[in-house]
Amino acid sequence: MKRSITIYGKTFIIRHLILAVLFLFVCLVQVIPQWGMFYSQNMYPRIASVLSSFSDLFPFAVGDLFIALSLIGIIVYPIYAHRILKKKWKNIWLNDLEYIIWIYVWFYMAWGLNYSRPNFFQRTGIVYVSYTPSDFQDFVNDYIEKLNSAYTETNAVGKGLVQHEVVNQYNLMADSLAIHRPFHSSPRAKTMLFTPFISMVGVTGSMGPFFCEFTLNGDLLPLQYPATYAHELAHRLGISSEAEANFYAYQVCTRSQEKSIRFSGYFSILGHVLSNAYRLMPEEDYKKLLNRIRPEIIEAARKEQQYWNEKYSPIVGKVQDWIYDLYLKGNKIKSGRKNYSEVIGLIISYDKWKDKFNNNSNILK
Repeated sequence: MKRSITIYGKTFIIRHLILAVLFLFVCLVQVIPQWGMFYSQNMYPRIASVLSSFSDLFPFAVGDLFIALSLIGIIVYPIYAHRILKKKWKNIWLNDLEYIIWIYVWFYMAWGLNYSRPNFFQRTGIVYVSYTPSDFQDFVNDYIEKLNSAYTETNAVGKGLVQHEVVNQYNLMADSLAIHRPFHSSPRAKTMLFTPFISMVGVTGSMGPFFCEFTLNGDLLPLQYPATYAHELAHRLGISSEAEANFYAYQVCTRSQEKSIRFSGYFSILGHVLSNAYRLMPEEDYKKLLNRIRPEIIEAARKEQQYWNEKYSPIVGKVQDWIYDLYLKGNKIKSGRKNYSEVIGLIISYDKWKDKFNNNSNILK
């Protein structure tokens, strides 16, 4: 009996010592920029490779199941422990608290510390441009021309082709745009376990941090699939910012030689372009902009909005939006859910940098 108590005591001490060290490390990485860089560049690729290799062994979303069971366990355990195991409430709450801290540490060690990495401009050396209405007008003119040119009717999408094209493009632009190369040659996108509920809150994809797997909504429209796949893969590659994930998905898809993938890339930011245009342009100019977009594209956008509106629950959706907004702001994304639309600033800044770089290269020639 004494030996078992001693073993239990040592195990208890070692477990809590490990938890304390990991918790301290997570806290320090979030306040020391150099540690955030070290984690994202050296630790995360190895952690992600191991965890994603494990999760890929299963055909279902392991992370979704883990989160669901954890939530149930946290709620049910106190009742079970008190009524069946006759444990004291103090010990029950302490056990629940310890589990929550382990989850917190696991989340940040497995993926969440990427919120502490340098942002896109710091990583690439590209200078952020506070674009003027004139800059935005130039961007819009170019964008609409490319959007109209890329249009193709998309009724089906070859998921294997999307996977191949997206991985290939990420490999090609990894060095120039400061993003990790895919950890596997065929990154597996899983279908969300709770698709009907997820559609109620309007979420099309997610990054499962606990097992470094990314999931896509089973209700995704074919036109949305390529850009959403590329967006969620960007998250798996360590991109925490939604604006940056949108930017990388846009760059990946619009560089593809496959027309349906290229159109998905241009179409994916149409909503952000229009919302910025509505804010920056006079009403008459905004109407002219809409009239320049092919009617087939406007119709596709209308049908997409109607499709998701029919599945959306305003009450549940607003609660999810509020929670996710707090989550992003709590993880150094100051603009919260508005971060998605900041993709336009990234694209304009990158395009200006690219034009300047090409002009300098021509001068040197």
